[in-house]
Amino acid sequence: MNCSVQNDMWISRLARLVLRHRRVIFLVWLVLFLVGAFAATRVSNRLTVDFSLPGQPGYETATTIDRIYGNGGQTPPTLLVVTAPQTLDRARVDRAFAAVNRQAPKLRIVPGSTTKDGRTAFAYVFSPLPKSFTSAPASKQAEGLLRDALPGFTVGRTGLQELSDSGSSDGPGVFAETMFGALGALAVLAFVFASLLALVPMIIAAVSILTTLLVVLGLTYIADVSFIVQFLVALVGLGVAIDYSLLVVTRWREERAHGRTNEEAIVVATETAGHAVLLSGLTVAIGLVALIVLPVPGLRSVGYGGMLIPLVSVASTLTLLPALLGSIGPRVDWPRVRHESSASRPWTWWARLVVRHRFIAAAVGIAALVVLLVPVFGLTTGQTSADALAKSGPAYTAYQRLLAGGVPDGALTPMEVLVQRDAASTLPGRLAHVDGIANVIVPRDDDRDGKTVALVVPEHQTVNNTSLAVVRDTRDALDGAPGIVGVAGEGPIELDYEHAVFGSFPLMFSVIALLTFLLLARAFRSVLLAAKALVFNLLSMAATFGLMTWFWQEGHGSDLLFGIPATGAITFWIPLMVFAFLFGLSMDYEVFILTRVREEYDRSGSTTQAIVEGIGRTGRLVTSAALILFLAFASLASAPNTDLKVLATGLGVGILLDATLVRALLLPALVAVFGKWNWWLPRHVARVLRTTPEPV
Repeated sequence: MNCSVQNDMWISRLARLVLRHRRVIFLVWLVLFLVGAFAATRVSNRLTVDFSLPGQPGYETATTIDRIYGNGGQTPPTLLVVTAPQTLDRARVDRAFAAVNRQAPKLRIVPGSTTKDGRTAFAYVFSPLPKSFTSAPASKQAEGLLRDALPGFTVGRTGLQELSDSGSSDGPGVFAETMFGALGALAVLAFVFASLLALVPMIIAAVSILTTLLVVLGLTYIADVSFIVQFLVALVGLGVAIDYSLLVVTRWREERAHGRTNEEAIVVATETAGHAVLLSGLTVAIGLVALIVLPVPGLRSVGYGGMLIPLVSVASTLTLLPALLGSIGPRVDWPRVRHESSASRPWTWWARLVVRHRFIAAAVGIAALVVLLVPVFGLTTGQTSADALAKSGPAYTAYQRLLAGGVPDGALTPMEVLVQRDAASTLPGRLAHVDGIANVIVPRDDDRDGKTVALVVPEHQTVNNTSLAVVRDTRDALDGAPGIVGVAGEGPIELDYEHAVFGSFPLMFSVIALLTFLLLARAFRSVLLAAKALVFNLLSMAATFGLMTWFWQEGHGSDLLFGIPATGAITFWIPLMVFAFLFGLSMDYEVFILTRVREEYDRSGSTTQAIVEGIGRTGRLVTSAALILFLAFASLASAPNTDLKVLATGLGVGILLDATLVRALLLPALVAVFGKWNWWLPRHVARVLRTTPEPV
């Protein structure tokens, strides 16, 4: 009896229970599907845009500013730019700024400097936090009021948010992206099955996605959930549910081709492929649940919200799918152009070739990974630089007017220093020795609760970890100074995220690595295979980060494919998200292949034969599953937000890289190199894992 059956007899009992009560199963999932369809129309309105960082100094200062003034602190300001037809009357312009502030009291307007030619001036506009991801900018009202107050003047707005909006389109929306991904997945499934059976995984995916959205909607009533979750549920859910269904349906066809009855084939497919699905779902969930250890509420919500995706997909694959196969499976498996009675000839040939030249294959695969990961050593984290956000539009034009007039680009990211009013006048002197500061602005007549907010303008925009030295130096210069409450703004918040997110990464990785190692070691009854999976998952992700750095940060192709020039940095939360999702998703393919290899080894006792048969049986399945996930992420890359494009391309390229270079080349080569040591499991480790030891 194989490992899966020995350890997971309950799965076969579940399959038989489902077959006996499939009408009840259909009814339960139909109700979830219909209610989920209703939930899908409501969930987006309950998702949040939460970038809070409780306990971090910059964030805490920002919340204090927001509480006192009702604006600023947590969002970069808008720059309201005014150009006179001839010479600028600065006093008149300042009166206009003050008048606009009186008419729009929710805003805080602080006059800035004048350009060298004396024709253009600007003011900082600090707005309240947006209520939702799609809220219209509050500063738009100020632009209209100022244009009315200064007829004949050229008035415009710029800033990090305005430049970002100018550089993106409306995008197709979550529903359209999901439909595009679904059509691509259906095309792949039609090729794999060459029958109407291709529709069955699509049914499982539709039910899984809507049920997950239903659970997410319920979750929003007890906790805040990030807006990012809706994209991930729709597109990651599409790929994961189809992948799991694909594995089980392929094994069901194989067992039927070997002469089993329909019910027997379903039970065996659920025992074997269902075991791999359960294991895969747990590895994906582990990668996501590890986000919960981060002290960042927004990323935590992605963790527990995203964790629902594999869990619901596993549930539907192990219950609804057997019920469907037991009812309509044989009838829709038509016209059956493709058969599963024997392993794929091309993949069997490939496996034999790799095994025969195992050392060369391993060396080539490792060398390729090393070359791909080299750019990761230049990875810069932070926000996209202003120069990469837009190359046209009114915000870009206004920004270029300021730069041409000698205004430093650091004007886009001023630091907000909350200070007692009687200590505000000492700020310029305290910061005089700090390199990289262009200007210190202390507003007049803007006291609230005995405090005011002074602006420290850096010479260069502080948007990534290579430009934050001036922020650190400013904090150090003001640390402990009388009357200083704290420093907020884009740069200080960047420092907070750097500390909170990357400072917690060792703990996050330790949680993922330990839980995944224990899970895989027990599933494969092997220490070496579990350790190898972890090591090469890390190398695969390092190579993915290297490609992201090369493509996006350095701009080798981003402008050509997306019309977005080099970003100069990868937004701080994206590497963590890619790591959490890709770790589990790419481990899916390791599980799919090694579960079958382990099964064949238990049957034959030959490592070489197990590799050839395992790859021959799973090679087409794994590459097809990876292509489906890639198409789902390609759909997400059509979103208007640059960060979502970077996330989607990172996940998509990572999946393809892992399924081809790592799983199709390195996995069989290294298993062949390790030989009998693949199956080593010491007695004391087996005791901890509560499984059978494997002496060598």
